Amino acid sequence: QVQLVESGGGLVQAGGSLRLSCAASGRTFSRYAMGWFRQAPGKEREFVAAISWSGESTYYAVSVNGRFTISRDNAKNTVYLQMNSLIPEDTAVYYCAARRSAGLGSLSYEFDYWGQGTQVTVSS
Repeated sequence: QVQLVESGGGLVQAGGSLRLSCAASGRTFSRYAMGWFRQAPGKEREFVAAISWSGESTYYAVSVNGRFTISRDNAKNTVYLQMNSLIPEDTAVYYCAARRSAGLGSLSYEFDYWGQGTQVTVSS
């Protein structure tokens, strides 16, 4: 069992930056691939970024590639999402997710545990 707690969300102006953190419980964090998803009002949850258990492989949605960076610190049981050059379309609740696999995933059903989410609002 893994419990995930996101933090770092907030209100930021367009062009600004935020760094989200996701703290995971459990001693086997390094065995999980991790991902970030987001859900805007009235829209379905969508994939943002994923990272392999080792951190060597990453994968991004086209809409955030080049602006967002996912990383992890297995010693701290934490995964991060650095978000730069934010635009109003990035406004959403951001969710951290864990996958019982070493490999990357990008679909919601591929992930086994989810956090409660943190709100990110980008003003124009």
